[in-house]
Amino acid sequence: MDGNHLGEFLRARRAALLPEDIGMTSYGARRVAGLRREEVAVLAGVNADYYTRLEQGRERNPSGQVLDALSRALRLDTEARAHLHRLAGTAPGGRPFAQATGQVAPALRQLLDGYPHTPAFVMNRTLDILAANALADALHSPFDPADNLARMVFLDPAGRHFYTDWDRAAQATVANLRQALGFDPDDPRLTELVRDLDERSPDFARLWNAHTVRGKTQDAKHLLHPDVGPLTLTYQAFDVRDAPGQQLVIYHAEPGSASAQALDLLGSVHATHHRSEPRT
Repeated sequence: MDGNHLGEFLRARRAALLPEDIGMTSYGARRVAGLRREEVAVLAGVNADYYTRLEQGRERNPSGQVLDALSRALRLDTEARAHLHRLAGTAPGGRPFAQATGQVAPALRQLLDGYPHTPAFVMNRTLDILAANALADALHSPFDPADNLARMVFLDPAGRHFYTDWDRAAQATVANLRQALGFDPDDPRLTELVRDLDERSPDFARLWNAHTVRGKTQDAKHLLHPDVGPLTLTYQAFDVRDAPGQQLVIYHAEPGSASAQALDLLGSVHATHHRSEPRT
């Protein structure tokens, strides 16, 4: 990955914003997609040369006020604004951010097993699955291995069948990794993962260059499992307070729905399969 992450992000978001999107009259032949640098500078109330230096990486220490002005000029949402601050080495509102950890506490592992009827797992910012309960293992059984959500979406052939709205899943996955980049641009695990995905998946490379940022909070998932058929699940993601960078993700189905029945069946099939496996 390029070391000028701040400039890359500004360029991508500038290219995605058209003059008519902000009520600006377009003039002259436009040689670039989206807004010109000087147009962003005017909207943000900063010097055009200063903004150019930011994009080119020759200026790397903008103030919080400048970042907020650029966020407004580029119409960034809350998550994209926070990402911009992190890339610049600051945190909105002066809140510090901490380094991620890869160890899952024993108490959290016990909590996962306390959800026997719904899939639950812990992941880190690079979407590695660090721990999972039995039903989450059953849900992800079409993947080999089921160790990283990004690899599962883009590199495992099962991904295209498992995620029935694959395009949406792919976009969300890349947006999650873009957010991870803001927390630690030099994370060797993230660097290795993005490089591998970029080399092996043209779809990932295209979406990565869009610089869309989004974290996991809650959403719906439409899945197709080979053992039990279609599943419509919603999920909630919770930050693990004593383990920065970790999230507990819990899937659930509408009570009494066909998806709830399919989850019960999946748990039974998975349990039966494990009981039938020969012991070594």
